[in-house]
Amino acid sequence: MNPLGINLSFAVKRWPEPEVWAKRVRKELGLNLVQFTFDLIDPWWPEKLAFSLAHRVRRAAEAQGITIHSAFVGLAHYTYNQLLHPKGEGRAAAKEWYKRAIDLAAELGVKAVGGPVGGMSVREKHREARYQELLDTLNELAVYAKGRGLETLLIEPTPLRREVPWTVEAARKLAQDLTGSAVPFRYCLDIGHALYQPLYGSGASLEPWLKLGDRIGVLHLQQTDGQSDSHWNFAGYPELARTKGIVDPARVVQDLQQAGLGNMPVILEVFYPFELTDEAVWSDVKSGVANLKHRFVLDD
Repeated sequence: MNPLGINLSFAVKRWPEPEVWAKRVRKELGLNLVQFTFDLIDPWWPEKLAFSLAHRVRRAAEAQGITIHSAFVGLAHYTYNQLLHPKGEGRAAAKEWYKRAIDLAAELGVKAVGGPVGGMSVREKHREARYQELLDTLNELAVYAKGRGLETLLIEPTPLRREVPWTVEAARKLAQDLTGSAVPFRYCLDIGHALYQPLYGSGASLEPWLKLGDRIGVLHLQQTDGQSDSHWNFAGYPELARTKGIVDPARVVQDLQQAGLGNMPVILEVFYPFELTDEAVWSDVKSGVANLKHRFVLDD
C-alpha cells in the first residue's frame, strides 16, 4: 500500500510555527510524512533567517517522528513565470531562486526538491529555444543539487499548454531529454491536473500518466470536479467537493497498484480560502485525512 502524507499548504498563514504544525500532523492527524512548502520559508529571505528557520523545522519534525519527503515550490512562487520567463534576466533570477531553494532543502535535511518549472508568455514566439534553454538550466540545477547532497529533483506537470510538460508525451520526451543528469528527475503527478477535462477531454484519466512508471516519484492527491484545479479535501468543504467530486481514492489506490506503483508516496495537497476560519480549516483537514487513512500505509 502507498504511504500517505500531507503537503503543508494547509498551515500557510495559519500555523507557520513548525512545532505547531508538526504536533498537529503527528498527534491529531496521525501522519508521519509531510511535504514542505516554500510558502512557509521563502528561499529569497536572508540566508541567516532562512537557514535558522529550516533548522527549527528539522528539529520539530524529528521530535515528532515526522519524515519530510520533499520541499516544494509552493503557491506563491508558482504565480511567476519562473524558468520560462520571457526575459533572460527573469530566467536567471528564477535559476538563482531554485539554487537557493536547493540550499534550503539541504538545510531541511530532505533529499528531493521541485515543483512546476515555469510558464511561457502568451506572446512567446521562440518556444523551442526556451525549451532547449530549460534543458540546460535543469541540468545545471541537477549538478548543483548533487553538490548539496540532494538525490532527486521533482517536476510537476501542469494542465497549461504554455508550461512544461503538459501532456504525457511531453513528459516522456522531457524525461528522455534529461537522461544522464547529475541527479535523476522524477515527476510529481497531481491527480487534479491529470483529470482536467477542459484540456484533456471528458475521458481524462490518471491511467495514461501512470504509464510513465518509475519516472513518477510522488502523487499529489486532491478532490476535484474535473473542471478546475480544485485542491479540495475528501471531507465536507466545500459542498461542491461532496456533490461534484470525481476522484475515488479507492480507484486511485487500485490504479497505482496495477501500474506497479504500490509503494509510491501519496501526498494530500489541499488549499483553503485565506478568509475561511481556522477552526473550519482544521476540522476539514482532520475529516479529510480520516477518510483516507485506512487506504494507505501509516507507520505508527
